[in-house]
Amino acid sequence: MGCTARGAGSSGASHPMAVNETVIALLRPKPDLAKLADDPPHVQAAAQAAVDTPSGVGTIGSYWTEVPLPATGTWNAPGKGGAQADVVLTAPQDGVPLLFIEVDNCHETAEELAAKLEKYARFFRRRVKDTDGQERPMWCTRWTVPEHEYGEAPHPPVLLVFNHIGERNPNRTIPRLRELTRHLWKGERMPEGYHSYDRRVPIVVVGLRNLRKHGPQGPVFFRFGRDRPQPLLDAIGNPRCAAFLAREAEESRVRQEEYQAQLRKAAREQAARKAVEAAREAAQREARRPSCTGCGSRFTDERWEAAEETDWGRPVDTHPHLCDDCKAVAGASAAPTPGRQEEHQEPLPEWARQEFMRFPRRPHCTECKAAFTDERWKAVERTGWGPVPMEPRPTLCGNCDLQFESDRDQAWGVSRRQEQHDQEQDQADVPRPKSGGWFSRLRS
Repeated sequence: MGCTARGAGSSGASHPMAVNETVIALLRPKPDLAKLADDPPHVQAAAQAAVDTPSGVGTIGSYWTEVPLPATGTWNAPGKGGAQADVVLTAPQDGVPLLFIEVDNCHETAEELAAKLEKYARFFRRRVKDTDGQERPMWCTRWTVPEHEYGEAPHPPVLLVFNHIGERNPNRTIPRLRELTRHLWKGERMPEGYHSYDRRVPIVVVGLRNLRKHGPQGPVFFRFGRDRPQPLLDAIGNPRCAAFLAREAEESRVRQEEYQAQLRKAAREQAARKAVEAAREAAQREARRPSCTGCGSRFTDERWEAAEETDWGRPVDTHPHLCDDCKAVAGASAAPTPGRQEEHQEPLPEWARQEFMRFPRRPHCTECKAAFTDERWKAVERTGWGPVPMEPRPTLCGNCDLQFESDRDQAWGVSRRQEQHDQEQDQADVPRPKSGGWFSRLRS
């Protein structure tokens, strides 16, 4: 008692023998054909047939017999009113995490079996504090089963194995037992098409003869509430719920894939829109790109950026409308030539530079194409309203203006300076009007 199944019961007791046969029928051990090489052919054929049959459930260490289920007391000292399982099977590797087995030799009535199942239900409902201080069902402190997907908490299944050697007919006992225990096993039908067995005890029945013949893989297990026999795993499980969960998982996977496809499509559309927008912006930028006024070629990005640089609104570049090559040519032509007097450029004071900010473009000489100096630029920009007269030739630089004066003096024989001196001398020779009194002396 309380140990793994061992012998065949040397005393020949019928119930221990039936329990042992139940364990062998569920376990379905395979013979070693290598050890039967010297046996007769019919023995080897029987061994080969046993090897070819479907495998059983668990190993010999998965079965424990005569396990107390205390409704009161403790595991080591169970009180009265509890049940005692003939076999407890734990084989999670084969899909059977926990199964309680009761073997009946058809000596007990349906009422006696129902009372035993009531003790099972009482044990399943018992709750105790676990080692972490949390209250759990007592059976969960010894055995572990996976949690249900929907948070349901069905009780472990109970398998009734009928060995028809007594005077009771199981075909009449089972229907009566089903009615007496309906409140223990009946589930609730859900709108999705399956039954919920939350806090219910799955009760399954099978004959030992069919179990030995077909094993746990055969459709010989009847579960209360169902209308057809099933294999053991389907009988203790919930195939309709599993199918619903599988469909729901597949639908969720399809929805997730569709959502991911929509995300990828939206990302592609957004990338396409960004590409179109970038192309449009690039086209607009190229349309705004300036061209050289000298050769007509488009500015490079570096030249464009350099030409647009300003210092407080005043362009920094000396030739903002020319490309690099034309700017180099213009700079070379603006250099002083031999024999020509070079004008001295001095930095303008702050007030003059602020005044020049009204005229951001430096003029060029129409004769030699050289850029005006700051003094020449300021001279030609005079409006004529001040005391200094306007420059007579504002389109010429200082050198060209002096050259023009020199050429005119040679042509007429009188220089401009001599002409101005003569005009001043004539004005000095004009006699002044005389007047008496102190007012005339004050004026002179």
